[in-house]
Amino acid sequence: MFTGIVEEKGRIKAIKKGTSSSRLIIEGNIIFSDLKLGDSVAINGVCLTASEISGNTFTADVMHETLKRSNLGSLSTGSVVNMERAMSAEGRFGGHIVSGHIDGTGVIRGKKRDDNAVWITINTAAEILGLIVEKGSITIDGISLTVTEVTGSSFSVSVIPHTAISTTILDKEVGQTVNLENDVIGKYVERLLGKKNIESKDSRITRDFLMNNGF
Repeated sequence: MFTGIVEEKGRIKAIKKGTSSSRLIIEGNIIFSDLKLGDSVAINGVCLTASEISGNTFTADVMHETLKRSNLGSLSTGSVVNMERAMSAEGRFGGHIVSGHIDGTGVIRGKKRDDNAVWITINTAAEILGLIVEKGSITIDGISLTVTEVTGSSFSVSVIPHTAISTTILDKEVGQTVNLENDVIGKYVERLLGKKNIESKDSRITRDFLMNNGF
């Protein structure tokens, strides 16, 4: 489990491509203070396993399914990525619950400065938008952010200076792809609504009721 609080920006040192998979060799600094073989590291929000460690680099295998669902396939040698180790039991929970399992991708539609912040608007698929609520949480390339606005085809977030400096979010240009992970609580609520037919005539718990109360 992760929090969406990026620890550092790493760099892709090398990529070894297979037929439909790849191996990433990633370098950094902070995360190597206690990184061990088999540990999980979120790279742009994607949970990967450290299969080899050498100095300040680690290797991770990326399977076909992950390449299809995320933007990791567009990385190249020298690409800068967001990195976060899995949350430790004694750590502070500064962001929100992040699984590292990407739901899909979005495309940056616009960037607009608002005093010391920058608004970023992202287009994405209807099934992802359906689980995004204003003032709720969303993970963008591994960054825990608060949703400021939702429309029928997009959503927006406001990026503060600290996040801008500590992550790659403002390095992205309009038209580029970002990884998205919906709030896990919302996904479970949606699953339960569909499975148990909570929206029956005899129930006062409806989809609208849950959304209006922050779920």
